[in-house]
Amino acid sequence: MITLYTAPGTCALASQIALEDAGAVYKTIAVDFKTGQQRSPEYLKINPKGRVPAMIVERGILTETPALLAYIAQTYPTAALAPLHDPFAFARVQEFNQYLCTNLHIAHAHRMRGHRWADDEATIEGMRRAVPRTVGECWETIENDLFVGPWAMGADYTICDPYLFTLAQWMEADGIDPARFPAIADHRKRMMERRSVRAALGLI
Repeated sequence: MITLYTAPGTCALASQIALEDAGAVYKTIAVDFKTGQQRSPEYLKINPKGRVPAMIVERGILTETPALLAYIAQTYPTAALAPLHDPFAFARVQEFNQYLCTNLHIAHAHRMRGHRWADDEATIEGMRRAVPRTVGECWETIENDLFVGPWAMGADYTICDPYLFTLAQWMEADGIDPARFPAIADHRKRMMERRSVRAALGLI
């Protein structure tokens, strides 16, 4: 059985949705960020980075959302969550998810975790104020250049979709009006209609 370490409101949701999509047998363990459990010696043995998600599989522990999503797609090929037999198309899936990870997610993190990059309070506050602009620029790139439609990569639902959906949940808190990005807003609405999403969110 797969064990997925999660925390509410984090990108771990993407991997849980993908596990539901795949029909995987798994369990979740919530990490309490409010009490600092992610920095406890016990959890650091699982993920020395002190973050979620972390996923325990038969061969060991995996971290980082793009890696977890690729693992799920490749481990459950009949779920057809990625174009595994087309190296170029699969690379495009990885490209999309890496952009979410290395650009959008980092820009979002400047709102509440500026201490990762600066010690000066004025600098941290400046980073926080810039979030609506920097995150908005990422969403503009996704809406105009990366998102194909009706799903992230085109006609077929892939592991890009739960990741995109998860990060889109943060738009309002980041000062982003979803109405600016109609394709993403429509995607978010349609994702909420999927059983895998509702199951991962505890709605069924």
